[in-house]
Amino acid sequence: MDLNKWIWLFVVLFSLTIQQCVADDDDEGDEDGGSQDSVAPEEENGVLVLTDDNFDDAIKDQNVVLLEFYAPWCGHCKAFAAEYEKIAQTLKKDGIPVAKVDATQHKSVAGKYDVTGYPTIVILKNGEPIKYDGQRTEDAIIQRVKELSDPNWKPPPEAVITLTDSNFNEVVDNANIILVEFYAPWCGHCKKLAPEYEAAAQELKKADPPIPLAKVDATAETEVAKRFDISGYPTMKLFRKGQVYEYKGGRDKHGIVTYMQEQSSPPSVALADLKSTKNLLHQADDITIIGFFTGEDDSRLMVFQEAANNIREDFKFRHSFDESIADHLGTESGNVVVVHAERFHSKYEKSRNIFKVTDETKASDIEAFINEKSLPLVGQRNGANARKRYTKRPLVVVYYAVDFGFDYRKNTQIWREKVLEVANEMKDVTFAIASEDEFNDELQKAGLGDSSEDINVIAFDKEEKRYPMEPTDEFDSEVLSEFVTSFLAGDIKPKYKSAPAPKKNTGPVKVVVANNFDKIVMDESKDVLIEFYAPWCGHCKKLAPEYKKLGKKLKDNNDVVIAKMDAVANDVPHSKYKVEGFPTIYWAPKNSKDSPVKYEGGRELDDMLEYINKHATKTKDEL
Repeated sequence: MDLNKWIWLFVVLFSLTIQQCVADDDDEGDEDGGSQDSVAPEEENGVLVLTDDNFDDAIKDQNVVLLEFYAPWCGHCKAFAAEYEKIAQTLKKDGIPVAKVDATQHKSVAGKYDVTGYPTIVILKNGEPIKYDGQRTEDAIIQRVKELSDPNWKPPPEAVITLTDSNFNEVVDNANIILVEFYAPWCGHCKKLAPEYEAAAQELKKADPPIPLAKVDATAETEVAKRFDISGYPTMKLFRKGQVYEYKGGRDKHGIVTYMQEQSSPPSVALADLKSTKNLLHQADDITIIGFFTGEDDSRLMVFQEAANNIREDFKFRHSFDESIADHLGTESGNVVVVHAERFHSKYEKSRNIFKVTDETKASDIEAFINEKSLPLVGQRNGANARKRYTKRPLVVVYYAVDFGFDYRKNTQIWREKVLEVANEMKDVTFAIASEDEFNDELQKAGLGDSSEDINVIAFDKEEKRYPMEPTDEFDSEVLSEFVTSFLAGDIKPKYKSAPAPKKNTGPVKVVVANNFDKIVMDESKDVLIEFYAPWCGHCKKLAPEYKKLGKKLKDNNDVVIAKMDAVANDVPHSKYKVEGFPTIYWAPKNSKDSPVKYEGGRELDDMLEYINKHATKTKDEL
């Protein structure tokens, strides 16, 4: 090979080597710099697919972003998908990004925006979230997004009124109705409520007349907070001309708006005439409360309306100045009449009860009368009234296919007549009928969920223990009477929902179920520390290893038992052990099982050991 060829070959090989080095450098640059240049999000039919990894880069420096949080299995999300894609195609022409996040997979982003339902639509304005709660239509959403994309757009002035110790009385005492939130600046629940509360205030400001919402920093305005015994945050109270009422509405925009609109309506509605009153009474499925007065300026009407405001969530109130209506009901001006629904009339009781209102009558007197007379001898217990009206014990509930429709009314009343016979003889017991379908869970807990009987009966005592009636060939008043008599005599054992007791309960922490609760927890010879937990509870899971260490530490102690109970799978047989959150821990000392002490101490091993050392009836030299 001549010299020229050698030179040519050398040049070619050298060039290839240089190119490979450059390529290697480029590859290394891609590898090292991959974290610097984020991968652009995928796009599905015009909608950007955002994740925990690419979210921040995708929204950075964007004036407005339309964002949907969805769940793949959500029916509402699936139905909305096509509409959302059309919105994306339209807004894309204006350079406005439209994106979506699978909230079930990318929980970091979903948590940042407090996503609790699907779909949740948020509009980001310079990175700040504005929750969209309008109609889920193309026109409505596009209009709102374009409104926010205007560079001159500014949020509306805050609608929530700020109250202080100095202006509280002036504002609240002069308001026909006002809702006041007592909050603490550091409170997480208060921060979560704040945007919903402001959105509700903006909505209610448009009402006719406007319904004001206000807030008080209870940590700074201590005088007014102390006056209303504010001990937790947020606490919401409703006021009418300075008179305080319990707030029973929701804590989202819709719940607050709906509740306050209902509360702003008159507490009592005037009856039009005798004909409409007769129709009202004939169609009623609950009690009808009517106050009769001389006119709008009757002072007794004011007292009646005050009572109505206090219990308006439980009952509906009417009033009249018409003598013909009063005559029809056998009463006169100055009286309040409680009329039971026609379906609950019986030969054993009055169909209506009358209360005389005088100048000395207080609203609480009227409320007490209505509460006392609200139940017929055998009424219908349902989901709406079970916890409000059917609170007196002992209670006997007869479950069957209750239906007051035209085709089934006769059969419903035949069974009710049998209950009435017994109720008339046992006036100290509250009796009710109930739909078996509505209270299937209650029947399940009493072991009657798979019952093939047409009629099932459960008795409840003061501790809310359930006593089911054994199946019988034929239900009649005599059978019911015998069951109730045996129940009152203590001859029937209660029934609990209980998980199976473990065959070997030899672990450091004893497993308690409803059926072995008395054997373990109520053992008078042992001090017992018992934890009530829920399998899904994060705080319970965090406590579990420390609680197990405690059990191991005290395993050889014959005087102290460490126990736990799944309070979801089991009923708690004794009412003194109230479980209102998880975990709940009680200390049940020897010879004082009916007076357990709720453990409020630390949840580390040393904290619990210290508590037991201090409170144990009898301990070893070293626990």
